[in-house]
Parts: sequence; structure tokens; C-alpha cells
Amino acid sequence: MAELVFFSGTMDCGKSTLALQMHHNHAARGRDGLLFTRQDRAGKAVISSRLGLTQGAREVEDSTDFWTDVITRRMQGHPVDYLIGDEAQFYAPAQVEQLARVVDELSVDVFAFGISTDFRARLFPGAARLVELADRVEVLQVMALCWCGARATHNARTVGGTMVVEGEQVVVGDVDSVADQLGYEVLCRRHHMRRMTATAARAASPSVQTLDFETG
Repeated sequence: MAELVFFSGTMDCGKSTLALQMHHNHAARGRDGLLFTRQDRAGKAVISSRLGLTQGAREVEDSTDFWTDVITRRMQGHPVDYLIGDEAQFYAPAQVEQLARVVDELSVDVFAFGISTDFRARLFPGAARLVELADRVEVLQVMALCWCGARATHNARTVGGTMVVEGEQVVVGDVDSVADQLGYEVLCRRHHMRRMTATAARAASPSVQTLDFETG
């Protein structure tokens, strides 16, 4: 029986890697699927992993209609057994509803990958609708870590290492922040609430030990 599954986690926890692995596994068993993404950090119409994996995908636009895309493809004689949607937090709630309809009425599996909350710890509209409609919500088990070593549960937006809490909800960036440029950092709840980034912790106490991670 087809399912709508939402795989969620913070930045840097391997969502895109898992999305590409899942696509490989299903395709290897002879299933036909479509890959979608929106505003990937590597550019348009691509799913990229920090481990260096990349795969071409269909870019989700405001005008994208998943129901129409699947129906059109099938009418052209092309099977569609599953959809994989990366960066699903950026999808419109109406598009998430289209995905649910694809599952229920066309028996197509839908695997959506994305983060749940923004830099202010507020749900993205697309992620909120996925939580409301998904058959299952899976929290990824690969732990991203805060600078203190605790499990990272929140995404922080930074400018020159300083956490900011105002601005547009969607600004594409990565966890590899460069001095004086906008970037993102994953934090535990305690340090997100305190707005304590790794840079801020070092400035407050030079003796504080922070974990250095090289992202791929």
C-alpha cells in the first residue's frame, strides 16, 4: 500500500544522502521514480549531498502540480512508482496536498525529505502540512551535533558567526559559513535559545572547547 513518508531532521544530518540512496535502491529493483527538489544549495534542478553525491532532479516551482505531472507522464506511457522530494520544507501546502492525493488515488509512494523548522524554530508551511498529512514522520537517526557536543535539534542563521533571528524565512545557504557572510549552524535547543553559536562561545570564553567538523 502506497505511503506518504516525511523524513525530517536538522541541516547536516544526511537527508539528501538518504534521498539519493533511496532512489538508487528503488531503481535497482526495477521501479520507476521521479526526483524533485527546490532551492538546493548547489543550484537549480539538482539534489546534492555534503558527501559529494549529486543527481539531476526536477525543480519544484510555484506552478508545479505533482498530480498533473504524474498523470501526464502516465498518459505518455511512462510508469511512475514513486516520487522522491528533497527540500520539501520549501513546497507550498497545496503541493503537499497534491502529493497526498498522488499516494491515495494513484498508489504512488512519496518520500519527502526536509527540515521542519526555520532559523527562528518555527515550522515551515510545507513541513507543517507534511506533519499533518504524512502516513509516517521519520526523524533521521544520523545525529548532527551542536558545537558543545550535544545533539543538534535546531537550525540557526548566522552572519559572521553571530546568530540572527530576523529576516526572510527562506534564504538559501549552507552550514559552511564564511566570515561576514550569511550561513547556517546547527545547535542544541539550549544554545539556540541563548543564541550561542560556536563563534559566540569562543568569544565569551576562549577556553571553551568547541567541536570542529568538516562537512562534505
